Amino acid sequence: MDWKFGKPDGPQWPKDENGEPVPPVHLKHISGGPLDLEVALNLLEAYGIPHVSEYPNNGSFGKMIFGHPPSGMEIFVPATMLEDAQNILTADPVEDE
Repeated sequence: MDWKFGKPDGPQWPKDENGEPVPPVHLKHISGGPLDLEVALNLLEAYGIPHVSEYPNNGSFGKMIFGHPPSGMEIFVPATMLEDAQNILTADPVEDE
C-alpha cells in the first residue's frame, strides 16, 4: 500500500532515489475564508502536486467550531515540487479570447 497525503485519490507523494518519501517544505500560509483555502488546495491537486496542511494556533478547533480555521492554514509540499507549486499559486490568470 502506498501512502498518500491530501485526498485519498489525490496525487502520490514522491519518493527519492532510496525509495523514501521526499521531505515536505513550507509553501505558504493561507489566511482568509474557506474559499481561499479551497482554491489553493484545489489548484495544487489539479496540477498533480500533493500537499500536507497544518492548522496553527488551535486552528483545528476553530475549524470544528466555525467551519474554517480562523488563524489560517500552513501548506507543505514535496521539496522537489516547491518551485512548481509556487509558480502555480502566484500565476496570473490567462483569459481566453
